[in-house]
Amino acid sequence: MSATPDDILPPYQGLALSGVLVVKSASDAASALQALAAADVIGFDTESKPTFAKGEESTGPHLVQLATDDSAYLFQIGAAPPPQVVALLRTVLESDAILKVGFGLGDDLRRVRAKLGIEPQNVLDLSTALRRRGERNPLGAKTAVARFFGQEMQKSKRITTTNWALPRLSDKQILYAADDAHAALRVYRRWRATQDAA
Repeated sequence: MSATPDDILPPYQGLALSGVLVVKSASDAASALQALAAADVIGFDTESKPTFAKGEESTGPHLVQLATDDSAYLFQIGAAPPPQVVALLRTVLESDAILKVGFGLGDDLRRVRAKLGIEPQNVLDLSTALRRRGERNPLGAKTAVARFFGQEMQKSKRITTTNWALPRLSDKQILYAADDAHAALRVYRRWRATQDAA
C-alpha cells in the first residue's frame, strides 16, 4: 500500500512498553543477548544528546537500540559504558550472521566506532536501499512507514531533541527510541516480502 503526503493516515502502532527492555542488569543483558543472537535480522538505531553550541562535539551515542520482530532492547551508554554492555553490543553488531537494518545509519555507525570501538558488520541502510529509481533524497522511517503500511509514524521534534543522556528515560523517550529500531525491521520484512512476491 502506498500513500501520498497529503493523505490523512492512521497512526502507526509501534511496540507497547511491555515489549521494550531497557537493559540495566546482568539478567537483562543475558535475555537481550539470547534474543538478539537468535535473530536473522534486527532493527538498529542510536540516539545522542543534541548539541546546541557552535563547534560542540557530540559525546554520543547515549542510547543504542536493537529490535527483534517482537521486542526492542535499549542500551544506555554513559561516559563509561559497562564492559558487559560493550561486549554484548560487539557480539551482536560485529556478527556477520545477523543483518542489521536501519535508516540513515552513517552517523550512528561513526559514533559507535568512535565511542565503543565496535565495527558493525552486515549492515543495510534502508534510506538508500529503498530509494526508488529517480528519487534523489534518502528515504526516512516516516516516509517508509507511510509507503509500506499506509500509516503515519509520529516523529515529535520535542522527543527527538530531548536529552538522551539522562540516567532515567521517560516512557515517551523509551517508546520513541524503540519504534525507530523496530519500525526499520518491520519495513525491511515488508519490503523483502514484496520483493519475493514480485
